[in-house]
Amino acid sequence: MDGDDLPRTKGDLASMLAAESLDSLSQDELRDRIGRLELEIARTRSHMDKADRHRRAAELLFRPPA
Repeated sequence: MDGDDLPRTKGDLASMLAAESLDSLSQDELRDRIGRLELEIARTRSHMDKADRHRRAAELLFRPPA
């Protein structure tokens, strides 16, 4: 099982990021952080789309004949 496929706990990275204080970050650091977060959102959406296509293909393959 790949590390990305392992179940997450309440202490997952997204929860930890949301809890971090942003007070000490400069404007440039905040922009960089937003850019990295946007890339991660795009990667997550891409994975969701791939999983959805896989699920729909399986449903078509295994659906009962009409």
